[in-house]
Amino acid sequence: MRIVLVGPPGAGKGTQAAYLAKNLSIPHISTGDLFRANISQGTDLGKQARAYMDAGQLVPDEVTNGMAKDRMSQPDAVDGFLLDGFPRNVGQAEALDVMLKDEGVKLDAVLDLEVPEDEVVKRIAGRRICRNDSAHVFHVTYNPPKAEGVCDACGGELYQRDDDTEETVRTRLEVYHTQTEPIIDYYRAQGLVVTISALGKVTDVTDRAMAALKKSAED
Repeated sequence: MRIVLVGPPGAGKGTQAAYLAKNLSIPHISTGDLFRANISQGTDLGKQARAYMDAGQLVPDEVTNGMAKDRMSQPDAVDGFLLDGFPRNVGQAEALDVMLKDEGVKLDAVLDLEVPEDEVVKRIAGRRICRNDSAHVFHVTYNPPKAEGVCDACGGELYQRDDDTEETVRTRLEVYHTQTEPIIDYYRAQGLVVTISALGKVTDVTDRAMAALKKSAED
């Protein structure tokens, strides 16, 4: 299957992408991984991206599109992939359509993870991270530490990242609504959008997504 995963920040896209890609036996292709790989390998696209990033500028769509096209042409992605974070806007979605058409293939589904805005704020603003090890992540509501402000694993101090404050989260949501959400309508016009609730346990959301994708494939 060839799938695009969309949803607001805090919807659990990264977590669901990993589970879904494993269940469907297709590679999980995330924008973050694309950038890191190209920059670390010193590709031409990576050098271009680094130059923009070092200048504090947004990386142009054509650079991101080029990275995505190159990754989708790799052997492990020939029979399918799950895109996470790409396309990020309608321009990128249009470019993706052209790429796939040139290869004689098309998307099977666009999976839209739906989460109420207040829940997104609650999820992200409640995160607390250990200063000693960023892999130790807690949540004031969903996964509180035994002692407030102290990491259960190592006793380190727990803190809230600057970009996890409610004000910052709402700004990120506004960017999502303005730039990325329009691609849902773009793909809905093509009959590709499958919307599911991303509330509940991770495994429940995965099961819900797999069932929705299966139904979509049968329709």
